[in-house]
Amino acid sequence: MPVTAALRPVVKSRHPVDPYIMDQRYIRNFSIIAHIDHGKSTLADRLLEQTHTVEPRRMRKQVLDSMDLERERGITIKSHAIRMVHRAADGQEYVLNLIDTPGHVDFTYEVSRALAAGEGAILIVDASQGVQAQTVANALLAIENDLTIIPVLNKIDLPAADVEKATTEVVELLGCDPDEVIPISAKSGENVEAVLAAIIERIPPPTGDPAAPLRALVFDSQYDNYHGALAYVRVVDGSIHSGDKITFCSHATEYETEMVGHLRLGLVAQDELSAGDVGYICAHIKDIKSARVGDTIRHVGKYTVKPLPGFYDIKPMVYSGIYPADAEGYNRLRIALEKLRLNDASLTFTPEQSAALGFGFRCGFLGLLHLEIVRERLSREFDQEIIASLPNVEYRVTLKDGSELAVDNPAKMPEPGETDAIAEPFVRARIVVPVEYVGTVMKMTTARRGVYINTEYPTTERALLSFDLPLAEIIFDFYDKLKSTTRGFGSLDYDFLEFRPGKLVKLEVLLGGDSVDALSAIVPRENAYHLGRARCEKLKEVIPRQQFEVIIQAAIGNKAIARETVKPLRKDVIAKLYGGDITRKRKLLEKQKAGKKRMKSIGQVEVPAEAFLAILRIGEN
Repeated sequence: MPVTAALRPVVKSRHPVDPYIMDQRYIRNFSIIAHIDHGKSTLADRLLEQTHTVEPRRMRKQVLDSMDLERERGITIKSHAIRMVHRAADGQEYVLNLIDTPGHVDFTYEVSRALAAGEGAILIVDASQGVQAQTVANALLAIENDLTIIPVLNKIDLPAADVEKATTEVVELLGCDPDEVIPISAKSGENVEAVLAAIIERIPPPTGDPAAPLRALVFDSQYDNYHGALAYVRVVDGSIHSGDKITFCSHATEYETEMVGHLRLGLVAQDELSAGDVGYICAHIKDIKSARVGDTIRHVGKYTVKPLPGFYDIKPMVYSGIYPADAEGYNRLRIALEKLRLNDASLTFTPEQSAALGFGFRCGFLGLLHLEIVRERLSREFDQEIIASLPNVEYRVTLKDGSELAVDNPAKMPEPGETDAIAEPFVRARIVVPVEYVGTVMKMTTARRGVYINTEYPTTERALLSFDLPLAEIIFDFYDKLKSTTRGFGSLDYDFLEFRPGKLVKLEVLLGGDSVDALSAIVPRENAYHLGRARCEKLKEVIPRQQFEVIIQAAIGNKAIARETVKPLRKDVIAKLYGGDITRKRKLLEKQKAGKKRMKSIGQVEVPAEAFLAILRIGEN
């Protein structure tokens, strides 16, 4: 790379070092945001190709997605960052820092921190689908962070693409000029060079003060086996060198910086990161929880430096028990979860014991997708065969004495006589659907205890519905039902709102009179009978017949509200008798009856793993 007026050499270090640092005027920091499957990762691939950042032999689809799961599902799970150098039409070289973002509602906080690290965002809209729920949510996040938004219409080469209609929707969403919307095909590379030109022309350069005290925003962190937790940062003010002593605003632990640099497909060391730069800091941080997303890094002794706004601890929204398939796998599962948490700071787990499933862990997740990803990674990366209990949310229980209790496991719910009120988490859901499905979606949502807020019409053919919904009604199959009801055209986005009291009860499942804690749930009182009946019927289908009668009951407190019976296997004990007096047959039958009664009193019913999947599938057609 030739030296220009924008570049200055840096001192060599013992690490492989990029020999140039870019002047702040020629830096552009931006993110790519979009609804799921609108082509965010594909556009990132084309930008890397256009700027020759990745060698052709190393190029592949979704090159920034490091996990097989990301490529298989076509979504970004962990955000990534990469530095590109691009020569503009005027001959000037610019550094373009792409801060990629996750594409699912579960990771909204990471998206918000990635947006806070830049000055601009490319908003991608599928020309065949138009504006979707997460398009609206991401656009609002970008506007809140005062970013310059570059609207891009992707997939214009598809037969179903309607560029004019999609452009109108984007203009109405952003209030921009139609000429500002860039039509491209990220797959073929058509018109991608116009996106690069817009990044340089429209997105402003960073405005931080290199002479001010250090303030660096942590927008992501990764664990390295040799260096510990690496903090991916945007330096807002000041500068940082290798050898500097730093600390985080959220805790007082001090670290010595061993290495700083920028990010390509690997780590490229520099002696300095200055205001406006995006890169990494290696300081032998042992625990990834010490380098939390959204935190601010400052120099030791500069404790008057105010942290950057927007940081808060990520709290789990969904909980599930994870147990080894065999009791001997408990320690292996614990080690696997500890290793997984090194690269996923949002995963929480604590040991717990279930009467039905033995020893395991109560794990907290950001959402149902996060739960699925963790289960897949445990299976693939750590070869763990696990059983997961039904997912549930956290409830706030007010006891008779006025104290409040947080309950993330229905089995730990106090008895009805001890509780005064139970509050559950509500979310503000935004649902985008074609106008012909508005009535169907409103009926489906109100059936799930949704509270209607309002309806907006971004276009004459698309409606944006807002509802307040209990989170517990979303985490199972709401998204799948929405897709099937709207023939795939509906989309969903939501934000946590508050805890609201409700008429909730603990629904227990009993097998042979013994409660199966892993199948317990907190449900609305008005739905308890129907849910209890459905669960008993499903369990009757999947629990194998025993030598004795198995009674399946759904109960609230001491009151059974539904019951099913699994008939026992019966051996024909009188088959060996040929003729004779009826008393001989009766004697054998009475003996068999007594044996089954004794077996019923001491027998244990094994709950197969299929039982938990069966409960999840209740309501499927």
